[in-house]
Amino acid sequence: MTTNTLRSLRPLWLKTTGAAVLAVAGVCAAFAAEPALPNAKPVPDVQVLPQPYAQASFEYLGRELTRYHFGPELRRPFWYPITGPGGRSLTRMNMPYDPGKSMTRDKQPADPTKPEDPLGHSHQTSVWICHKDVNGFDFWRDGGPIAGQILHETARDCLEYDEVDGTATLLTRNAWNDPKGNTLMVDRRLATVSTGVNGSWWLVIDLQFEAPPGKPVTLGKTTFGPLGIRMAKTVSVHEGGGRILNSGGDLNEKGVFRKHARWVDYSGPVTRDESGGITLMDHPQNPNHPAIFHVRDNGWLGVTLTPDATRVIEPGKPLRLRYALWVHNGVPGVQTVDQQWQSFAQRKLAVLKVKHPQ
Repeated sequence: MTTNTLRSLRPLWLKTTGAAVLAVAGVCAAFAAEPALPNAKPVPDVQVLPQPYAQASFEYLGRELTRYHFGPELRRPFWYPITGPGGRSLTRMNMPYDPGKSMTRDKQPADPTKPEDPLGHSHQTSVWICHKDVNGFDFWRDGGPIAGQILHETARDCLEYDEVDGTATLLTRNAWNDPKGNTLMVDRRLATVSTGVNGSWWLVIDLQFEAPPGKPVTLGKTTFGPLGIRMAKTVSVHEGGGRILNSGGDLNEKGVFRKHARWVDYSGPVTRDESGGITLMDHPQNPNHPAIFHVRDNGWLGVTLTPDATRVIEPGKPLRLRYALWVHNGVPGVQTVDQQWQSFAQRKLAVLKVKHPQ
């Protein structure tokens, strides 16, 4: 092809190319003007996602904050991990140096203030709901003649996942069965996860204990239950150099053990450069508020319901409870935690029934 021929074709090429460019630009403009998903709804930042093996993952922007385990093979449901600074869990499974299976004797101890040696602490599963004496049966231990089991019920109205108003919720119903499978008590529990200030987050646990028709429930005198937390080894006072603080400003096991408080905070080292902790809060509408807290420098933190006397739940008269875990970075003081407790205390109580019946 000669040079003159190429020169003669140039205007045609420019004209054709220009038309093509304009056509492409027009298509792009059309795509820009018409969204691909015009009816798309906002994706929640906080979600609760069903997982295999009867588990539910609570996540914030794809990062897991905690996971609820409720499979039928478990002695009781629990939450693990409780994610803190550096993506590390602020809780652990089992007590350091004593992870063996915890066992009951053939009956409850004569003196509830002097419980039997459990022969292990396998029952301490991160964060869990439990009670040591329900009609004489022990739901705190993992085995033995009087050990009960808290079993998630699988009916349609016993499980509901939801995300609304910046929170993720999981509603479940559980049967408290004796060793023969007889149901002594039923609980409804709603776990609500939301984000907080300065990278913190919340796990609010609403509980309702119910007696079966015609069968009152007696919760025996004990400092074990209804909610326990096994802190990570690095956070504990003994092992990690952590700190326990209550709403009265008292410190560590010596100052906090068996004292009434609105809340107790357990904080300590989480990574080489970061610290964090969990504040366990008692709601002002709970029947024994401010509650007595059971704490140990070895990493144990629990709130009590029947430390000084038994409590009877009559059929048709359920017992309503609410607690919260405020999961935070750093080591906060009394004023900082008290501000968070005030916000928790003002929250409206949740409705413990499915929102979207099948």
